[in-house]
Amino acid sequence: MSRVILFMAMSLDGFITGPNDGPGSPAGDGGMRLQQWLGDGQGNTVEGYRPQHENSRIVFDEGMATGALITGRRTGDFAGYWNGDHHGGVPIFVPTHAAPQDNPYERVHYVTEGIASCVAQAKAAAGDRDVMLHGATTAQECLKAGLLDVIELQLMPVLLGRGRLLFDNLPPDHVELDLVRTLEAPGVLHLRYVVIPTDADARS
Repeated sequence: MSRVILFMAMSLDGFITGPNDGPGSPAGDGGMRLQQWLGDGQGNTVEGYRPQHENSRIVFDEGMATGALITGRRTGDFAGYWNGDHHGGVPIFVPTHAAPQDNPYERVHYVTEGIASCVAQAKAAAGDRDVMLHGATTAQECLKAGLLDVIELQLMPVLLGRGRLLFDNLPPDHVELDLVRTLEAPGVLHLRYVVIPTDADARS
């Protein structure tokens, strides 16, 4: 069964970008430090970003094996929607209140019917593969709706001090997680958590 998995590099103090992120600088000031677990990106190909260490490769390869991507509108806008192809030609779904008038990318689909519809469409497109999730606000919306299954963090040994926090607008409810895997690699700790459904999630 297809799962929604949040893949996110994060500083030890919880930031996923530095300050002043925006178009042309999606990671913000100093934020590219969080991506240093990846390869050097030579040639701007997937293989160019594949890490050298075997444990980091496990996480990277799992992400590249997903069959669809959900990204927040802000994240997608700042990243230029990866020129319409995040990885492997998979479809990209963007939850938004209003779709733009012009969409130059065949694989980018704007969903205005809410986060549940966005997740359903992404899962249908992914088939028996998992769905990758990007974006702090969208991750929080999925958590609140009981639609996020797994959190895969690439925890980087740095304190950014400022920027965008991954979890800063959640309601005062406990979200219980089960740490199911820990992988160490040079300069990064990979943590995989399964989101434990609440009673309300189980009934829905």
